Amino acid sequence: MTSNKTFRLVLIKPSHYDSDGYVIRWWRGGLPSNSLACLHGIALDCRERQVLGTDVDIDIEAIDETNRKVRIDALARSIQSAGAGMVMLVGVQSNQFPRALDIARQFRGRGIQVAVGGFHVSGTLAMLPDCDPDMREIMALRVSVFAGEAEGRLELVLKDALAGQLQAKYDFLNDLPHLEGQSLPIIPQAQIARVMGRTTSFDAGRGCPFQCSFCTIINVQGRKSRRRSPDDIETLIRANVAQGIHAFFITDDNFARNKDWELLLDRIIALRETEGWQLSFTIQVDTLCHKLPNFVEKCARAGVRRCFIGLENINPDSLLGAKKRQNKITDYREMMLAWKQAKIVTVGGYILGFPNDTLASIVRDIRIIQDELPIDMLEFFFLTPLPGSEDHKTLYAKGVAMDPDLNKYDLDHVTVAHATMSQAEWEDAYRMAWTTYYSWAHVETIMRRAAASGNSVNRIKTFVLYFRGYHPIEHVHPLEGGVLRLKSRRERRPHLPTEPAWLFYPRFIAETATKAAQWATLAIRLERLARKVKRDPNRLTYTDKALTPWVDPTENLELFKTRSSQAFLDQRRHIEEAQKRTIPAS
Repeated sequence: MTSNKTFRLVLIKPSHYDSDGYVIRWWRGGLPSNSLACLHGIALDCRERQVLGTDVDIDIEAIDETNRKVRIDALARSIQSAGAGMVMLVGVQSNQFPRALDIARQFRGRGIQVAVGGFHVSGTLAMLPDCDPDMREIMALRVSVFAGEAEGRLELVLKDALAGQLQAKYDFLNDLPHLEGQSLPIIPQAQIARVMGRTTSFDAGRGCPFQCSFCTIINVQGRKSRRRSPDDIETLIRANVAQGIHAFFITDDNFARNKDWELLLDRIIALRETEGWQLSFTIQVDTLCHKLPNFVEKCARAGVRRCFIGLENINPDSLLGAKKRQNKITDYREMMLAWKQAKIVTVGGYILGFPNDTLASIVRDIRIIQDELPIDMLEFFFLTPLPGSEDHKTLYAKGVAMDPDLNKYDLDHVTVAHATMSQAEWEDAYRMAWTTYYSWAHVETIMRRAAASGNSVNRIKTFVLYFRGYHPIEHVHPLEGGVLRLKSRRERRPHLPTEPAWLFYPRFIAETATKAAQWATLAIRLERLARKVKRDPNRLTYTDKALTPWVDPTENLELFKTRSSQAFLDQRRHIEEAQKRTIPAS
């Protein structure tokens, strides 16, 4: 039987508001949304299986608001014209929830059914189901909230929506699905074309075995590793290559903890080396990954070009306080040198605002990193009590004041008081961290380390442009960056006035021209510096403390000269000596 009815499904990944209250949107976006890819893939499977009946087609549209405007009137009319349908706000993080609420309010005002899901909904319901006033407000609008993962559950929501009977809450937090054989995360080529580098994303697995107190993943995706099969991953890659996509961001919080990492990498290596596909990948790993035999080497052969590493801090007390026990500062250099030898760019995440941090200690620590750790890029974040994390739950239980504006929970704003620093001091430390690490002297050092290691200086130049430019030029965190900022006069937070056209447009044009000049100036200076390094006849013999292998680093590295570092090393020596005593002589 042919379909003669249409159910219109609109999937929207919301952006969030900048400091002036305007939606952050770009002509070409930055990181692709895996949540949008997952929901789109699940929806395609529902359509293929005709879950709404053989006479109902599901018309699916996927929109990432970071690179495409959400035209509410037009979308509402399309749903009304179809006679059935709904809007799903997917993958909504805490900082995106105010924007999601505003979008939902507008669709509900037009009589459109709406559901919302993502880390904020799941994390809040998992840890503190009654503490979030924004959640109560969105439910008061009769927006359905979805907690958990949608594999195998989306068809229930679609059937309820077709009947006009969406439930107030769908809660699957305690029933996480297996991932083998599930619908694969895939986005149409037209949407991927709106992303820098034409990059798409997928999750090879979910869940994390660690207990970091600032993290929401373990409370949403669980601590048990669930993973897709190598066959599924190969099918997914082939489907993307068929539509001209060769660049991938594997969004697993820690790819190295995927028990099938070697099988997956071997399968990808075969595609590259047997079929000649120029595949490239970005992954996220922990600081222990280099200890896995062949892990780094196979990543390089599989086309990994960049890896994000959660360093978080170089102070053992801070790491222990955050329950980041798996991070051992004595492993940092060995791990980074392994990635550098494999010619893979390393990007470290670094959190500012642990209880022992001060302005002076932060600057000191960053200078130690510059001198002694061979990492390429650092990106900084405020320690933030994200809803859904243990930190947030603890502060809430103690009655500690936290900023009520979820829009600020983007790791780029102060949201809670610090133990020793004022808010102004903490913000100064944050700004100083960026300017200190990306000083011109250290940028040249990073380039020289790349040249001496046989790595691409041009690739380093591109990454420095990205990480050094966004805060001072665009006033957003680099992870929210894109190409050519777009603004809509009427897409502003509801409590802020709509600016008159005569004021908004001339100022926006002037801002755009000024930013273009600033980007061009930065790019030209970086190009000159890169040429200087590449033309240096001694570039291959360059070395410094960070590039120098060592036997006992404790003698001459400042990294190990703090009181807490010494205590950590003493404990490690004690363990190593005890282990030696228990090993029988050969």
